[in-house]
Formats: sequence, C-alpha cells, structure tokens
Amino acid sequence: MLLWLFARLAEINPGFNVFGYITLRTVLSALTALTISLVLGPAFIRRLVRNQTGQPVRELGPKSHLSKAGTPTMGGALILFSIVLTTLLWADLSNRYVWVVLAVTLSFGLIGWLDDYRKLVLQDSAGLPARWKYLGQSVFGLAAAVFLYQTAEQPASTELIVPLFKGVVIPLGVFYVVTTYFMIVGFSNAVNLTDGLDGLAIMPSVFLAAALGIFAYVAGHAGFSGYLGLPSIPGAGELAIFCGALGGAGLGFLWFNTYPAQIFMGDIGALAVGAALGLIAVVVRQELVFILMAGVFVVETLSVMLQVASFKLTGKRIFRMAPIHHHFELKGWPEPRVIVRFWIISVILVLAGLATLKIR
Repeated sequence: MLLWLFARLAEINPGFNVFGYITLRTVLSALTALTISLVLGPAFIRRLVRNQTGQPVRELGPKSHLSKAGTPTMGGALILFSIVLTTLLWADLSNRYVWVVLAVTLSFGLIGWLDDYRKLVLQDSAGLPARWKYLGQSVFGLAAAVFLYQTAEQPASTELIVPLFKGVVIPLGVFYVVTTYFMIVGFSNAVNLTDGLDGLAIMPSVFLAAALGIFAYVAGHAGFSGYLGLPSIPGAGELAIFCGALGGAGLGFLWFNTYPAQIFMGDIGALAVGAALGLIAVVVRQELVFILMAGVFVVETLSVMLQVASFKLTGKRIFRMAPIHHHFELKGWPEPRVIVRFWIISVILVLAGLATLKIR
C-alpha cells in the first residue's frame, strides 16, 4: 500500500525511492508492528477483562499456575492484527508469497479463535474437538502446499537444501507438498504446545522471525544468494517485511506477556505464528536449518510424543509432566528461570542456523 504511494511520490522527488529498499521497509515494518501492539495493548487487555475471557488452569498442572487463573487470553488477536495491518502497509502486495503467508496466518488464527472461543466464551472445556482442529489445519496447510507447488517457477523452489554441503540438493517433486504440509501443521502445533509459560513461546518466535527475515532477504537477492551458494527465489525477499512485522508484533506482545503475564496468547496466536514460521522456512528453502533453529519447539513437541508413547506402552512416564518445561518446573525451577534458559537455548540455536549461511 505505502510502497505504491512512495513509488508515485518518487516520480516527483527521487528521494522517495529509498522506500523501495526491502531493508528499510523491514525495519519500518518491525517498528510499526511494535508501535501498534504497544499502543493498542492496554485497551485490548481491558476489553478482554470486561468480556471475562480468563484463562482456565488445569488442576493437574504445577500448583504455581493456579494464580494465573482468570488472566485474559486470546491475546494472539493483537499479534495478528499488528502483523496483518503492518504487512499490508509496507509489503509489495503484488507478491504472491506475501498473500499466501497472510492467508495461512489468518486461516490458522481462525482455527485457534474457534478453539479459544469455545473454551472461554461457551465454557466448553474441550474447546474445538481435536479431529476438527486437525482437519482445519490439514485443509489450509495442504491448500498452501499445493498452491506453492503449482506456482513454482524454477526447480530450486521445490528442492531440499542440505545445510553445510555446498551444492547438495534433493529434488522433492510431489513430496514437496508433503514436506510443506508437515512444516506448516507441525510447527503450528509445536508453538501451541510450547505456549505454556509467560513469554516462553513468543520470544523464540521473534528470534526465528528475525533469522528467517535474513534468509528471505538473501534468497530474494540474486547477488547475495549466488555469493553464499544458496538458491535464488525471486520474490522471497518481500517475506522479510512479514518477518519484521511478526518480530515487532511479538516484542510488543511480550511487553504485556512477560512474567507475570497480563495476557496470554491463546491458540489464536500460537497456531497462526507457528504456521507462518513453518511456511516461510519452506519458501526460503531452509527447512532443515529451521528445524535446528526451532529446536526449543521441536524438543517440546517430542517430549509430549515420548511421554504419551511411554505411558501407553509401559504405563510409566519419562518426564514428571509434559511438555518438558513443566518437567523442570516440577523439579523446582522457578518459572522465570525456565523461560530465560529456554530463550538462551533458542538464541544459540538461531545463531547456529545463521552460521550455515557462510559455512557450506
């Protein structure tokens, strides 16, 4: 939107051409989303409190969480509003990658909203039945995967890049659809599982958004991608604008979500953010690197899978409680310690992933 406006103004004054640079628009996108979140946050929280959209707390969970009962949730709506508005303002709206990421973000946000609405407003403790939630995720995830596969303009767009080995790629063919589907749906649920402590899920998401923004810029820049030996994906650079918006919106939300949280993200935010990150990783052809960088989300998910499998097969639990962040809480770690240590691990993994840009 603003890109079109500045392009018209550049015809009068060439100085406005500076707004055509992705780097500047990414910074402005992050600042815009941050500002929107910080300005609207207090009023948004008051509205949720008036509507009594308080978070129920499981009695089986850590006792320290009982004090969180009643904290307003569905705060992910604030994140989504900031991301979508900012992206519409600063991104190139003729770019198909921008629209498919926005579509996936909003569609998964809708699924999360339905789940939150049933739990909090309709007082249905089960929320959206798992089969319907998974069906919705599958439909939207497959739709995005098929769209990207059918609109791929070059072989590199559907090849799996093996990190650390220059020139080693695996043509995926139709399995690209399967890979994309699992990246979107898998990380949507992974972020949702991780969102159990104040700020635990959103900060690693911000780190990942920043890293993916760098990968997107490199993939969309023929010069940089050629120098670093990465596939050139024309148009992928515009996703840096979305990543900037996600990072800014996430930091703005963290202002209110940091311990002790004034607001929770809810499924509406967690499902949408995870799906968006997984999809962007696919577009920039960095699925394997992303799995490394998102190691906190991966371990949280694996802990749940291992816990369920162990209990069903042996009747015994591996962890005191899953996801694994609750295990450390029950071992006596204060909640802030768990959160910050997981953040530190996330930073280390993201930096390791970024190192693969040069180590090939």
